[in-house]
Amino acid sequence: MMRPGLDGAVLTIVILTRNEAARLPRCLAAIPEHYPVLVLDSGSDDDTAAIAAAHGCIIRTNPWPGFAAQRNFSLRECGITSPWVLFIDADEIYAPGFFDWFERDGRHRDDMDVGQVTSILVFKGQPLHHAPGYPILHPRLVRRDRTCFVPAATGHGETIAADLHQQVIDIPYAHHFFDGDLVGWLRKHVGLAAQEAAARETGSGHVTARRRLAAMVPGPARAIARFLYHYLIRGGFRDGRAGLEYALMYGWYEMTRQLLERLQRP
Repeated sequence: MMRPGLDGAVLTIVILTRNEAARLPRCLAAIPEHYPVLVLDSGSDDDTAAIAAAHGCIIRTNPWPGFAAQRNFSLRECGITSPWVLFIDADEIYAPGFFDWFERDGRHRDDMDVGQVTSILVFKGQPLHHAPGYPILHPRLVRRDRTCFVPAATGHGETIAADLHQQVIDIPYAHHFFDGDLVGWLRKHVGLAAQEAAARETGSGHVTARRRLAAMVPGPARAIARFLYHYLIRGGFRDGRAGLEYALMYGWYEMTRQLLERLQRP
């Protein structure tokens, strides 16, 4: 497959990877071929790079510094010249309607620095309609020359600078966040919990709803509160067994983050 290079593009797709060979083909297949795709890898030892090359992607490497720093590296150090950049994770699938909207309206938006894109979480092939607590927003579409990511204690250790002009883009992408490999998910999320626990907020970042809620609950109670939030308050029980498992997993995640935060205190 041939994709265009970075020069002359209006929108560049950036995918941060590390050992994403199992997920990357489906993600790339959903991206229209007329957009350049930059894969910024942080040390894969599987076929991630080979798959990216076979799909016509531009490949760069950088040791993993955390989400905020890696996104900034892609914006500043990888030769991107397009005014817009769309960040897509390897386990995310964007619908054709999102790209139709961008070409029709999004690329012309002078009043937007960052598009907060909505998502639908997919659990072992089943969309979760209640448990996650929608809308879930992520800063995915950004103006390259204006946007800066900064450290945060939630959101996997990243947020965007608070002074940026944001708009909600309610064209959900499908986030296939769990494929049934619980051990792999736990390993990955121990690392993500450690990033959040170690994050030192600068005070210049956008404060998310999750961050505001976390500040209202004492540390030791947050794991229980998060389980109850997903399963009862947001109606995760209506998603059946998948909703219960989701609530348990993210209650565990919150407990892990709190434990790591306590252990890392001086």
